[in-house]
Amino acid sequence: MVEHSAVNLTEAKVDSKWSKLPGDSVVEGTVSALGARGFNVVVAKDAAEALAAVRKIIPKDAEVMNGSSTTLNEIGFGELLKSGGHGWRNLHEGILAEKDAGKQAELRRKAVTADYFVSGVNALTQDGEMVAADASGSRVGAFLFAANHLVLVAGTNKIVPSLDDAFARLREYVFPLEDARAKRVYGMGSSISKIVVLAAEPYNKGRVTVVLVREKLGY
Repeated sequence: MVEHSAVNLTEAKVDSKWSKLPGDSVVEGTVSALGARGFNVVVAKDAAEALAAVRKIIPKDAEVMNGSSTTLNEIGFGELLKSGGHGWRNLHEGILAEKDAGKQAELRRKAVTADYFVSGVNALTQDGEMVAADASGSRVGAFLFAANHLVLVAGTNKIVPSLDDAFARLREYVFPLEDARAKRVYGMGSSISKIVVLAAEPYNKGRVTVVLVREKLGY
């Protein structure tokens, strides 16, 4: 079993309608809507191009933290971060190296204020809003304000018509798959404990960049 993929999670009975790729007109409209809300958008044709885009966005010597994301692992970002061949300051590496639970928790709290926080989202609407959920909050804690720059990678399979559809996708599709994955990998289920909606970036345009990939990624 691939730890960070929805592949073979057959026990999670989900509707495949939530993973279909939209047509070009929907993608183009979503890109325009995201831009109108103050989000930067980079469109990538595939996972390799998406990884190259993320590498280009983050400057050398920047502090980088990544939030848990199936999509990031599928484009190869996790392996890149571990490899050290990027020129960034990898905050995640320091967290994993700390064995004292209290000190590790403190490092996690500080990491949400990284120069660049890289993660994924659970759904994007055609109106340009984005929805993300967490069990602990260690990922979405960076989204709203804490991180100086937020880079979000998402496949176009996560585009839905409306905010109501985004919440439905989260509960009917994302959560069952993540819960099944967590049980296999960690021996315990997941939960939807914190939900954030990124509706706009009116005061700090350029802070959030969405790398939208024209293929199925994550869940």
